[in-house]
Amino acid sequence: MKNTPYKSSSFATFLFLLFLNPFNTSAQTTIADEVNSIHGNFQIDAQYYNPDSLIGAPKVPEKMLSNAFGNINYQRGKFSAGLRYEAYNNVMQGFDPRYKGQGIVNRFVRYQDDLLDITIGHIYEQFGSGLIFRTYYEPGLLYDNALDGFRIISNPYKGITLKALTGRQRTFFSTGAGIVRGVDGEINVNELLDSAAASIKTKVILGGSFVSKYQADLDPNFNLPQNVGAYGGRLNIINEGFNFFAEYIHKENDPSADIRSVANGKTYYSYKTGEALFVSASYAMNGFSILLQGKRIDNFSFRSDRDASLQNLLINFLPATTKQHTYLMPAFNPYATQPKGEVGGMAEIQYKAKKGSLLGGKYGMDITLNISHANGLKQNGVNDSTTTMTLYRTKYTEFGTDLYSDFFIEINKKFSKKFKGTFLFARQFYNKNIVQFGSINAGYKNIHSNIGVIDLTYKYKSSSAIRFETQCLLTDNSDAKNLGSWVTGMLEWTPNSHFFLAILDQYNYGNAVSDLRLHYLYGSAGYTAGPHRISVSYGKQRAGIFCVGGVCRVVPASNGVAISITSSF
Repeated sequence: MKNTPYKSSSFATFLFLLFLNPFNTSAQTTIADEVNSIHGNFQIDAQYYNPDSLIGAPKVPEKMLSNAFGNINYQRGKFSAGLRYEAYNNVMQGFDPRYKGQGIVNRFVRYQDDLLDITIGHIYEQFGSGLIFRTYYEPGLLYDNALDGFRIISNPYKGITLKALTGRQRTFFSTGAGIVRGVDGEINVNELLDSAAASIKTKVILGGSFVSKYQADLDPNFNLPQNVGAYGGRLNIINEGFNFFAEYIHKENDPSADIRSVANGKTYYSYKTGEALFVSASYAMNGFSILLQGKRIDNFSFRSDRDASLQNLLINFLPATTKQHTYLMPAFNPYATQPKGEVGGMAEIQYKAKKGSLLGGKYGMDITLNISHANGLKQNGVNDSTTTMTLYRTKYTEFGTDLYSDFFIEINKKFSKKFKGTFLFARQFYNKNIVQFGSINAGYKNIHSNIGVIDLTYKYKSSSAIRFETQCLLTDNSDAKNLGSWVTGMLEWTPNSHFFLAILDQYNYGNAVSDLRLHYLYGSAGYTAGPHRISVSYGKQRAGIFCVGGVCRVVPASNGVAISITSSF
């Protein structure tokens, strides 16, 4: 079956006509409490590029590149529908160039009542923690693995939720080759028992999922499984401030490009089964909270197309058990879960010192302490006739190479009604060879860094503030491939609730090459009015990795003017 681009969809035409006449039903059928609404949002990002050989900014033939999208959603009573239009002319640097063109890439209709919730079109859904299935959209990464098909959700009895879905995943302006099918069930034990469990404070929720994909085997050299299934269960226990969650998923053998290797001119696939375990426990009470998380991932790349790569056509999501930093320097070397194999965990303690206490002072103080670590799996080779099929075996009791570690302490303190600050210290370890390039032979040294952040805000009027931020990343690892130490400074002025001005300088003073000890100056200004925001920026941006929620993309160096416009209604 040939995949058809969304922009030619007759279904999208139906939606467009529907929006032109949203009140096309008879007035005699109006329900008093019926909801009628049309809402949506738009975003346009564009940049004019200047080549800059010193920072590695390439020459862009088009000079101006842009990304734009708009969502429109309509609801009338139990019925809702929506569509999204995207345009890339051409796509901005740092995004996959296969995003080229424009068209309606997302459309759906949905009907909901007490028993059934039916969606036809593009579906965003998550089973459990996402280990086995999650589709979602993140415009900042141009990540969209929506399922184009149908979904049914039913609550046949109080405390029971059942889901079933099938379809093909979005890939740029088309759909992938594989068909995804899944079912999920969840039981809220307390709701199921109803009055018998009314006095029980502990809530128990049980869940189970099965997801499979089908892709034809067209490989002349290997016998590849056409149907691949994954299945597992989860448990959630909640008691006041305590929350425990655990999920385990097993995946049948799924040889793919992610775990393919080449040796002596021959290609080898791994037919090893995969598994994923995620556990999280938290407790919060009276200004104190603690979070513990752990996971083990083994050969758990799960895509609807065995030949896809990067972030394309992922069926599931592997939760991060490392802190997702927002400050520039702590996020300089971000970590992403390694689907080939990883075992790791995180512990975080937060304490809110009360106002008037010895530690909190007049205005109180928040303290966060976090430590996380990730290791690869120790892979034991198989030296028999199955070498081309099962490349390795692993044990739960054996750990492999250190991949990443992060320790940080963050203090948020208000000194007066007008002045507050955030102070952060972090110590990180980063195995760049494996985390970024998947090979111990990539030629990079391991990075050890100490990072400090000072963020001060003076609010001199109710809607006016000045913010100063300085950060430093110190490392003795500087050679032809690693950039060494950095220091940054930023000054941001918000004169009122509508305008802001900011200037940022990132200085790579520790670069081993003296001519590359450069300042990356970057200025921005913006205007906000209600749901509308316009910002303009100019300057140099360093190359790096940009992550949102554990999903990352490589951002090349750039020099130029950028504009961003967002609006919602």
